[in-house]
Amino acid sequence: MARFTPVVLRRYLFGGQLPGRGCLRQLRHRQTTQSLYSQRHHTTLVEDVDGNAAWKDAPVAFRKQLKGEKKLKKAQGKGKRSQSLEEWELTVGIEIHAQLNTARKLFSSAASTIDEEPNSHVALFDVAMPGSQPIFQKETLIPAVRAALALNCDINRTSRFDRKHYFHWDQPSGYQITQYYEPFAKDGYITLYAHDGIAKEDGDSIQIGIKQIQMEQDTAKTMSQPGDIHLLDFNRVGLPLIEIITLPQIHHPSTAAALVRKIQTILESVDACVLGMQSGGLRADVNVSVSRRDGFGGSHEYGGVKGLGQRTEIKNLSSFKAVEDAIIAERDRQIDTLEAGGVIEGETRGWTIGEKTTKRLRGKEGEVDYRYMPDPDIAPVVIGADLLHHLQHSMPVLPDEEINTLVEEYGLTAKDAMSLTSHDNGGRAEYFYNVVDDYMKLIPDQDLSTAGRLCGNWVLHEMGGLSHPEANEGNPLGITDTGDCLIKATSLAHLLHLLIGKKITGKTAKKVLAELFEAGIQNVDTGPEAIVDRLGLWYTPLSNREYVDMAKTVLDANVMEEILAGKTGKLNFLVGQMMRMDTEGSVDPQQATAVLQKLIKENWKS
Repeated sequence: MARFTPVVLRRYLFGGQLPGRGCLRQLRHRQTTQSLYSQRHHTTLVEDVDGNAAWKDAPVAFRKQLKGEKKLKKAQGKGKRSQSLEEWELTVGIEIHAQLNTARKLFSSAASTIDEEPNSHVALFDVAMPGSQPIFQKETLIPAVRAALALNCDINRTSRFDRKHYFHWDQPSGYQITQYYEPFAKDGYITLYAHDGIAKEDGDSIQIGIKQIQMEQDTAKTMSQPGDIHLLDFNRVGLPLIEIITLPQIHHPSTAAALVRKIQTILESVDACVLGMQSGGLRADVNVSVSRRDGFGGSHEYGGVKGLGQRTEIKNLSSFKAVEDAIIAERDRQIDTLEAGGVIEGETRGWTIGEKTTKRLRGKEGEVDYRYMPDPDIAPVVIGADLLHHLQHSMPVLPDEEINTLVEEYGLTAKDAMSLTSHDNGGRAEYFYNVVDDYMKLIPDQDLSTAGRLCGNWVLHEMGGLSHPEANEGNPLGITDTGDCLIKATSLAHLLHLLIGKKITGKTAKKVLAELFEAGIQNVDTGPEAIVDRLGLWYTPLSNREYVDMAKTVLDANVMEEILAGKTGKLNFLVGQMMRMDTEGSVDPQQATAVLQKLIKENWKS
C-alpha cells in the first residue's frame, strides 16, 4: 500500500479527499466521508415549534454534535418508555429490616453493638457452639411492640419463633431464627401524604397495608478483602431485628421510596430504631413485578393480591434513592424482556448504585427451599395485657400528628414541619418549641402562628446556614435529642424580640446570630444585647430627609411613568435599590415605599 504525504492525509482527515490510486476508490470514499463530515459539521439538533427534535443546517462543533445525537436518542427512548408505561402496571411490595434499639442481642446476653472492635461482643450461642442454647431477651420485645403499634398493627398476644434454613458463612448455625408462621404483629397500615413525597398519580394520600411484622436475628457482617478473602464480624450475629412486610400495593417508585423514608422516621420517633439507612441500621428488599393493564398475563397472587406478574426480589438496598432507582431499573428490564417475547423468572437480583440495570444473584428461594420449622428450643412469647396497655398509653407523638400541629397551630409549611421533625433525631423540633415558648413570654399577646413562622424561619433557615471550622461536621449546631443547642433558645428568642421591636435591623440580627454561634462553640456565656452593645449595632432610624435623598437618587422619569401606568412592581424594584444603598440595613421598606409614592405623586402633579 502506498505511503501518503502529510498534505494528502490532511486533505483526507479534514475534507474526506483521497487520491484515485490505492486500495480505496476515491469517488465512493469521498461520498461517504463528505456525507459524514457534512452531517457532523453543518447540521445541528434543534427543537421545532412543537418541541420535537429536528436537524437544521448550521455550523456546529463535532463534540456538540455528538451531544445532540445523544440527546435525540434519549428523547426517542423516553418517548418509547412513556408509551410502554401506559400499557404496563408496576407493582411493588417491600420488606424492611430494622435493627431494634436494645442493649442485648435477641437470644444472648452479648452487647448489641456494631461499632466496637470486630468479634468483641460474641456469645457462645452467636457462633453456634455445640451445646449452647438460645435465651430470649425479653427487653427486646419493648421497642418491637412500640414499632408495631406505631404502624397500626394488631398485636398477637402469643407468638412463636421458627427456623429458616440456609447455609452461608454469615450464619454459623445453618439457620436463621425468625417468626414466619406466627409473628407478633400483623394487619397494619401506613398512610402516606403528598408532603411525604409520593407520586403525583397517588393523589393527596395513599394507604399501604402491612401484612405482618416479625422479630428475627441478624447475620454476621462480611468484610470483603482483595484476593477473594472474606472476613467475618460476629458482633452483628444475633442483633435483634424486626422485618416489616408490606402488601404489594405500591405502583410508583417514588411512593416506594417515600414509604421506606416514612417508616424510618416513625421507628425513630418511637425510639424503636435509632440507626437509619445512612448508618446501616435499616435495609430494604423490594419485590417488583409488572403486568399488562388489560389483565393479560397477570396470573400470580402475592399477599392476597391477584392478577400480578412474576416477581423478582432486589436485596439489601441501603438508601432511599437506591430503592427508587432499583425499582425503575428492574421495571424497565421486565417490560423490555416481556415486550421482546421473553419470560420473567422468579429470582433474586442485586443493584449497584450508578448502574442502569439489576443483576441476577440466584434463583428465588421459596418456602420449601428454606424448610421452615418451629424452633424447638424457644418457648412461645406471651405479651401480657398490662404491658400492652402501658405501651399503648405511653406512645410518643407520631410524626403525622406533630406535622399537623406544626402546620395548623404554629403556621409552618408542611415542608418546614417535616424538616423540623426529621433533623437531629427530633431535637430540632424540641429546640423550636423551646424558642417559641421563650419568645411568647416576651410578647405574650403575639399570635402563635405568627410567632411560629418567625421562629421556624430562623431555626431552620438562618441557623441552618451557620458554619465554623471548629464545629461538629455532622451536627454543627450541637443540637441534642432534648433540644439543647450551642445557641440557647432564650438567646434566639431575645434576638428575635429585638428584631421585631425594631431595636436592630435584619442584617444586624444575622450578624449577632453568627456571634452567638461562635460564642457557643468557644463556650462563652453571652447574650444578644451584650453583642449588640459591644459592636455598636443598635438601630438608629433614618431621618425623612435621608429617605427623600435616597429616593431621588433611584427615581428617574422613565420608571416613574411606568409606575403611573400601573406597573406597581417597579415600585418594589426602587425600594430594593434604596435598601442596597444602605450598608447598615437601616432602610424600612414601608417608609421607603411611602416616600417614593409621595415623590411620584408630587412630580406627576407638577
